[in-house]
Amino acid sequence: MTELDPTKLPRHLAIIMDGNGRWAEQRMLRRIVGHQRGVETVRMVVEQASRLGIGYLTLFAFSSENWSRPKTEVRALMTLLQKYIRIETGRMMKNNIRFNVIGNRNDLPREVNQILDEALQQTARNTGMVLTLALSYGGRQEIVRAAVRLAEEVRTGGLAPERITEELFARHLDTVGLPDPDLLIRTSGEMRISNFLLWQLAYAELYFTDINWPDLTIDQLYRALADYQARERRFGKTSAQLIGRN
Repeated sequence: MTELDPTKLPRHLAIIMDGNGRWAEQRMLRRIVGHQRGVETVRMVVEQASRLGIGYLTLFAFSSENWSRPKTEVRALMTLLQKYIRIETGRMMKNNIRFNVIGNRNDLPREVNQILDEALQQTARNTGMVLTLALSYGGRQEIVRAAVRLAEEVRTGGLAPERITEELFARHLDTVGLPDPDLLIRTSGEMRISNFLLWQLAYAELYFTDINWPDLTIDQLYRALADYQARERRFGKTSAQLIGRN
């Protein structure tokens, strides 16, 4: 098992869980089988992140663009989501995990929102890791929603335009209350962020792996975290400034 420095773990880990469908197609299985297998990987990653003491874990579960997939696949994904939340709420309670959701929930089926609300309410007082699912989520759409909220405050006279800052804008995003991600992992070999957390990933470290999501193992997760720990995060400064020479 790859060794990790517990003092250098990301505070916030974000993951694009890609490759479920391809995993299934490579085995001549239905795509939904890949998503079902991917749920097992989700369970492993949530358990490991919580055990390591990572404070925030955000998973890109269903994008705004995913609604354009075949209706049969979308229905199967919504059913799988309901089953996952129903089963995992008990585990979240046992492990002191607080559940959170970002995205445009108005597009989700009523029965899905009902189960999400139940999980949110049951875990609201938990004080451990915050597990966020991005559902019907798109980064550009989120930024537009934030801009509309700010514009409405300006229109009604509650906010002067010159008072709008980065910090104020961030408080109008779906992720209000969450720190920006330190590390983004994407599986399946794709090297793009696909409209995920566009504002929040400004200074995140990016890690891409060819492994499809259902095949991700604990050791491969640890390798990604170890790679993160080996990087120097400068946030615009020089290396000399970070060690106090300038």
